[in-house]
Amino acid sequence: MSSILRRRFFDQIAVMFGREAKKPSEISERAQQVHVLKRATNKERLAEAAVAHEKARTVHKWRNRRWAVLIAANLMFTFSFWLDIQILEGALTASRFVGFHLIDLNSALQVMLAHKHIIVNLVIGTATVFVLWLLLGGRTFCSWVCPYHLLAEGAEELHLYLVRKKLVTDQNIDRRLRTLSWIVFAMLAIVTGYTVFESISPTGILSRALIYGPGLALLWVLALLVFEVFFSRRAWCRYACPIGLTYGVVGILSPLHVKYTLDSCFHEGDCRKVCLVPHVLDTVIKGRAVDIEIPIGPDCTRCGLCVDACPTGSLSFDVKGLSKLL
Repeated sequence: MSSILRRRFFDQIAVMFGREAKKPSEISERAQQVHVLKRATNKERLAEAAVAHEKARTVHKWRNRRWAVLIAANLMFTFSFWLDIQILEGALTASRFVGFHLIDLNSALQVMLAHKHIIVNLVIGTATVFVLWLLLGGRTFCSWVCPYHLLAEGAEELHLYLVRKKLVTDQNIDRRLRTLSWIVFAMLAIVTGYTVFESISPTGILSRALIYGPGLALLWVLALLVFEVFFSRRAWCRYACPIGLTYGVVGILSPLHVKYTLDSCFHEGDCRKVCLVPHVLDTVIKGRAVDIEIPIGPDCTRCGLCVDACPTGSLSFDVKGLSKLL
């Protein structure tokens, strides 16, 4: 890894913890050459860009795959309980798949902080989950498994519709709040001896509601969705949920990522418009790419919306050391 890409890698980690993305101070020579060439030929490529852009509007390949996986994963819990077939027992916070214990990393951390010691059974249960999300990219959990994510996508569509109609405005919140949230819930677990976050986590609430039936806790989930519709787009996932930060840290060294290719990009910005965490795509802004190929940072949820939206295939799923995924 070159020094420029290494610096970029650590910048992406800092951005994940809440620092604002900045224009890079150093760009590789080959990237500079592409930037200069693109400025010189941009007008000639506009017609080509328009055709490709129109075609990209109708592509939802990765979104459809993701919805299918997310729905299937959560229904497996439901049907295993209702039919008593014991394939996938428990809920997303803690479960057992055909005998293998699976424990959510953030939940396990909260429990161990509350008990103030390392619990061997929890360590064993998190090992498989840790390896899985290390390979897939930590925040893949958020977009491919978390049930709240799917509901929040619907709330986001309604919010954007109201914004276009100028009935509401989108309120940005300081992204450092999520890091503060992680610290606060960790301290509460230590001080109270109780996993406070688990009682308000919409992920856990929805997972248990799907399996065991609805409860009053769903009113809290509804309140979050209302807030996101009328005040701030995807507020919980962007600015508050410590689960995303925990899995983002796990995914720092993941071999799977979304890769940005500079020379084919038209910089139309559609990818940033659909992205849940657009700060991870600051590198696609004209003049900001530090090299001709750049992996998107660990705060990326690997949802694939930007891959679907890109009219030229400049964003694609990639596994380090392997060829580009189709």
